[in-house]
Amino acid sequence: MGIGSVPLAAGPGPGPELADLVDELEARRIDSLWLADQASAPLIDPLVGMGYAVSRTRDLKVGSGVVVLPGRNPALVAAQLASLVALAPKRILPAFGVRPAIAAERPLFPAPDGDRAALFDESLTVVRRLLAEPRVTHHGRFFHLDDVSVAPLPPRPPDIWLGGRAPAGLRRVGRLADGWLGSLVTPDEAVGARAQIERAAAEAGREIEDDHYGTNIAVVTPGASESDVVAARQRVAGRRPDVDPAALVPCGWGEARKLVRRYVDAGLTKFVVRPAVPVPAWPGFLDQFVAELRPLEDELSDE
Repeated sequence: MGIGSVPLAAGPGPGPELADLVDELEARRIDSLWLADQASAPLIDPLVGMGYAVSRTRDLKVGSGVVVLPGRNPALVAAQLASLVALAPKRILPAFGVRPAIAAERPLFPAPDGDRAALFDESLTVVRRLLAEPRVTHHGRFFHLDDVSVAPLPPRPPDIWLGGRAPAGLRRVGRLADGWLGSLVTPDEAVGARAQIERAAAEAGREIEDDHYGTNIAVVTPGASESDVVAARQRVAGRRPDVDPAALVPCGWGEARKLVRRYVDAGLTKFVVRPAVPVPAWPGFLDQFVAELRPLEDELSDE
């Protein structure tokens, strides 16, 4: 299980917060940190933050949750990832998405009208080829590359994960990605999502590894006020008005454990856990995470 970063309730700022979080994660031997791509939020850019995090640690894995790809130059993204893999082999976990989670940020990631999905597909193809091939020539609808390379070329390309929950997005995972990191999906929906991904992968002559299916979980920690709970669930309801937010936002660690087990029964094995509301400091949240979820993680790994 990994941790997803959010701003602290009253912290010293995103830089010191990230430094403290990275150090605390490494000290507790927590598997991974996942950084959001929200340009207007008080957060460090995910690709910059990934490099910073691996420079302070020896074991911590770092991922993006998720980097918006359309609107970025895919060749430069591939070069950034190649550099990160060179700095921290086997610790870089890139995950990409089609559009920003915050609608107001969409102008920051421009795409031709009606073509964002097509632009994403071609961008991802370029990224993957540049991370796997010494020289790439690509003449597509949006990008034209002649004998282009990035260096240092990774000895093995990093696994690339995608978000998304719409049918088209799930089929894209099967066609183009190595794993799925869902968000705001119920366990029942996760069953269907995995089945759709597996069908699309089989149709493309591909296979997604069994342990490459996961989701994000936002936990309302003990001691949160009723207004905190209401606010957290209202945010979810704004994005998933068709689902009872209580089914997606566990209140307390007991509910979180039950939800993780339901996701495991649905075929998911990777989880990125974050506080549903800003917490006063990271050590307290991480101590609860280790005490409440690591025994479950160990139990599940033995089953």
